[in-house]
Amino acid sequence: MLAQLPPALQNLQLPLRLRLWDGHEFNLGPEPSVTIVVKDPTVVPQLTHPTLNSLGEAFIEGKLELEGSISEVIRVCDELSHALVEDDEETRPVRSIHDKATDAAAISYHYDLSNEFYQLWLDQDMAYSCGYFETGSESIDQAQQDKFRHLCRKLRLQPGEYLLDVGCGWGGLARFAAREFGVKVFGITLSKEQLALARERVKAEGLDDQVDLQLLDYRDLPQDGRFDKVVSVGMFEHVGHANLAQYCQTLFGAVREGGLVMNHGITAKHTDGRPVGRGAGDFIERYVFPNGELPHLAMMTAEISEVGLEVVDVESLRLHYARTLDHWSERLEDNLEAAAKMVPEQALRIWRLYLAGCAYAFARGWINLHQILALKPHADGSHELPWTRDDIYRG
Repeated sequence: MLAQLPPALQNLQLPLRLRLWDGHEFNLGPEPSVTIVVKDPTVVPQLTHPTLNSLGEAFIEGKLELEGSISEVIRVCDELSHALVEDDEETRPVRSIHDKATDAAAISYHYDLSNEFYQLWLDQDMAYSCGYFETGSESIDQAQQDKFRHLCRKLRLQPGEYLLDVGCGWGGLARFAAREFGVKVFGITLSKEQLALARERVKAEGLDDQVDLQLLDYRDLPQDGRFDKVVSVGMFEHVGHANLAQYCQTLFGAVREGGLVMNHGITAKHTDGRPVGRGAGDFIERYVFPNGELPHLAMMTAEISEVGLEVVDVESLRLHYARTLDHWSERLEDNLEAAAKMVPEQALRIWRLYLAGCAYAFARGWINLHQILALKPHADGSHELPWTRDDIYRG
């Protein structure tokens, strides 16, 4: 049996068991917590150079099965990859094409999967972005409500103001801001599935007079400074490095002088925005977020500043997103039978790896999440922000 395994696998000490297609098993260390079931013999040579992308791809294609808790699977497979694969990160980022048609198709691929599927594991408002944990022990429902409130307080929303929500998703933040802070909201998305359900929920809450949600590309937003405040959550990851300047310029043109712009999104580990190594970034690019590109915080703040916005506050919520993804992953794992009836088997395999893998990535610091608050100063450089941040946390 030992001779059937490549030599590279014979001296590892990992809590991992290999079970081959003929039923034979081989432990790569004591007390295995994870089992890789090899169903296709062609996978065995790949195990000598197991990138996270190749392991994930083999699982997606049904060439191998993974037994054990999904979070433990991710941890052990990363240790396997780390032991056998050099960290071969690209020396320069790969630039993707980002035009309106391409971006619309990418958004549809990801978000138009099934509203019912997302409802299985998201919170009650279906906020598909990082929650905010004041103690770390909150439920996902509470963390998302606290995130909405945290964003609204940072934007210093006042009754009667006009808020632009770029990438409004299923409308949770838009409805919260209208209901709790008394503002009018104009929200945009490129997902038809999201928009349909979001509009239903707006109507159900009687917020039609305050919340207007439309299918619109950010590049088509009005540039007359009509909005008092702008919020963009989980949106700029889809913009692409090449279009960041246009994206920031569009937000600048949409907000009035003295207005605030909040950009909440995932940021890269490396300053040039290249993906993490050993294939994790390749897997996400191919299977989860086609054309997604993460800018580093330095890149994003530079682009914001260049268009004339002034960065006034930056907060990292990296561990908050790790906790959020843990909640999502656990909820999906608890509902696998129901999920299997809603989406194709391959899609479910992708999402199981994606949610647990991203939780691991945020916890390990491979990627980050930043809230960047900027303002559009008056011509004389003045603004109306308070002298301190006390108002954000008061009450």
